[in-house]
Amino acid sequence: MTERQIVRGRLTTGSPWEEEFGYARAVAAGDYVHVAGTTAWAQGQVQHEGDPYRQALAAFRLGLDALAAYGLTVDDVVRTRMYLTHVRDAEEVGRAHRELFVEARPVSTMVVVEGLIDSRMLVEIELDAHRVGLAEALKTPEGLEGRTA
Repeated sequence: MTERQIVRGRLTTGSPWEEEFGYARAVAAGDYVHVAGTTAWAQGQVQHEGDPYRQALAAFRLGLDALAAYGLTVDDVVRTRMYLTHVRDAEEVGRAHRELFVEARPVSTMVVVEGLIDSRMLVEIELDAHRVGLAEALKTPEGLEGRTA
């Protein structure tokens, strides 16, 4: 597993695209954390090729792992976005979403796009989470700065 580190409220995971395209996996802004578009990419390859349900679960879990680095959980998620490459996958991706967020019930958007960065990727997700007091926690000496996860 690649080391993840929080610097200035930004979480990096070592993904090759983070460096190449100049972005962070997640960014804390006030009491919110925003997770960048996340796919079922792990160990240098697309996971669960051809299976939108399992790709969605994997992508959501990677996004939730990013939130966990800030001490946040699925219950802190307030918004999800799902980008699908095929409308036929909506039911399976929706099922994965329901299984993970049935209690949290965030607002959600699901759209169909022409394609993702790798044609084997069927779904990409984004998460936004909120916790009152998170901004203050990031400012404390024992806060999250430099924390690895």
